[in-house]
This record gives sequence, C-alpha cells and structure tokens, in this order.
Amino acid sequence: MDFRFDIVWNNLGFLAEGIQMTMLLSALALGLSVVIGIVIALVRLSPIGPLRFLAASYVEVLRDTPVLVQLFWVYYVVPALLDISISAFSAALVCLTLHSSAFLGEVYRAGIQSVPRGHVEAAQVLGLGPVHTFVRIVLPQAFRTVLPPMVNNFVDLIKMSSLASILAVAEITRKATELSASTFRPIEIFTTIAVMYFLICWPLSMVFRALENHMRRGR
Repeated sequence: MDFRFDIVWNNLGFLAEGIQMTMLLSALALGLSVVIGIVIALVRLSPIGPLRFLAASYVEVLRDTPVLVQLFWVYYVVPALLDISISAFSAALVCLTLHSSAFLGEVYRAGIQSVPRGHVEAAQVLGLGPVHTFVRIVLPQAFRTVLPPMVNNFVDLIKMSSLASILAVAEITRKATELSASTFRPIEIFTTIAVMYFLICWPLSMVFRALENHMRRGR
C-alpha cells in the first residue's frame, strides 16, 4: 500500500481552518463554563434546599447523559419546542458549555469545601465581608485544587468538539471528513488529524502540569 501524505501537505491550509474553528469553539465553551460552573457551585452550597436540588439535578442530568445526545437535543429538540432556529455552531457551543459547566461546578464545589473552615473564620474576625472573604481567601486556595481538573476539562473540550462535525460545524474533524471523501485517502488524513489533536492537547497538559508543580512548590 502506498501512502500519499502529499495530499495532506497540499491541503494544510484547508485543515488549518478546521483547527482554528476547533480552538475557537473549545475556548469559548471553556470561558463560559468557567463562569457558569462557579454559579452552579455556589448554588450547590446554598442553604436554600430547592436551589440546591435544582443545581444538583442540572449536574446529574448533564453528567449522566451522552454528550452526543445532548448535542442532538439542543440542535433539534430545543428549536422545535421553542419555535426558534439555532445554528450548528451555536448548538455545539451551548452543548459543550452546559456539559463542561456541570463538571466544573462539582470541581469548584469540592475546591471550595477543601478550604479550611478556620481560614474563613479568621477572615471574618478581621472584618472581611462574605464577598471579600470568598474572593481573597477562599478562591485563591480553591484554585490550586481545581487547576488540574480544569486543565483536563479543557483538553476534553478540545476532543469533544469533534462531535460538532455531526452537525457540519467546520472544525478539524469535519474538514478531515470532507477531504477524505474528496481524495479517498482516509489513512493519511485521519492519521494526520490524530497527530494534530495530540500536538494540541499534549503541550497544554505539560504547560499546566508545570504550572501546577510551581504552585505546589510556592505553597
């Protein structure tokens, strides 16, 4: 069997457009889920029972159902129920954001609960209000705990973004599928795509692992 990697080389610009879309989709989903995840964590820790129940239900439903089913639900079911139209990119972004925020909400909750109660009480004794205590005392300590799973979540988002190809979002997997269909060279193309995913995800893991080790030494 002969291998024609020149086909990949000649279409690098086409594939690069897919990489840009993959990174844009993943970065937007991460940014939104970081904010929503904090809200979910705070609601989960709320003294109000019904709010805790709603947040827990949100987390469990999104964590215990397949991402692909969620993607179809957002793209096909929600528009039918609400009589609206939604683009494939928006549906993928909403789905990845909701799924990631459910995961990060639990990560944040565990990180917040890991902060020693005595530190919070000391801040209160010094006259810090609840907001200042959370921002200046709780959040910096919790960040050290949640950083590794946050990194893992971002890497997972990059990989899960490939599901958006089902909806014809022009990310890297979709581009590879189109190129494979037109050139009939799936071995070379999808091998290259696998290498591209690895070259994106592995350095990110290494950089954040080094940051984690640095923060641990600083602590």
